[in-house]
Amino acid sequence: MAQLGGVVLALIGWVITCVTTYVPLWKNLNLELNELEFWTMGLWQVCVVQEEVGMECKDYDSFLALPFDLRVSRILMFLSNGLGALGLLISNFGLDCLKIGEEKHDLKKRLLLLGGVLFWISGLTTLVPVSWVAYITVQEFWDEDMPEIVPRWEFGEAMFMGWFGAFFLVLSGSWLVCITCYTDTRSFPVHYAPTVQQEQCPYLETGYPDLKI
Repeated sequence: MAQLGGVVLALIGWVITCVTTYVPLWKNLNLELNELEFWTMGLWQVCVVQEEVGMECKDYDSFLALPFDLRVSRILMFLSNGLGALGLLISNFGLDCLKIGEEKHDLKKRLLLLGGVLFWISGLTTLVPVSWVAYITVQEFWDEDMPEIVPRWEFGEAMFMGWFGAFFLVLSGSWLVCITCYTDTRSFPVHYAPTVQQEQCPYLETGYPDLKI
């Protein structure tokens, strides 16, 4: 149950990070001059929400045209999603409740340990880009060189989703590593064969004179 709980927690974190990668909600911009327009930015596109028209999104023209922080964030989020999927695949084969490879206990233990490490790395590769974009956003928001009339980007919902997803992945990876390293995945009873030492043959005591030892 402890192993399964760790994998389920990692699955939740992985789904959250995948959603964070593709939704255009990394940054929000509310124009004071036109309150009917609300802009959002993600790693793939920029969207504008208008009260009469609805939401319209436009993809970025080129990957190289993106700011440096968004380019690196897109690569790291791709890496995080791949490592999370690989960790889920490997750790599932290491669960004790899975009957496949039930006799290979050492191999299942190593698979579960590897899955936990992959979850941990996946969480870090999500935490780095989300925190980096948040840091750049804060710097630009409080930039004194920028005129006050210029609208400034703020945190979007995807930023908080990324932090929660990274936390779940790091927590599940640490949990699986701990329960794998400090507990045995299965306990085997040890049977000891009793050793009986006799100084003389019991047949000699039962009255069998013809028996020769």
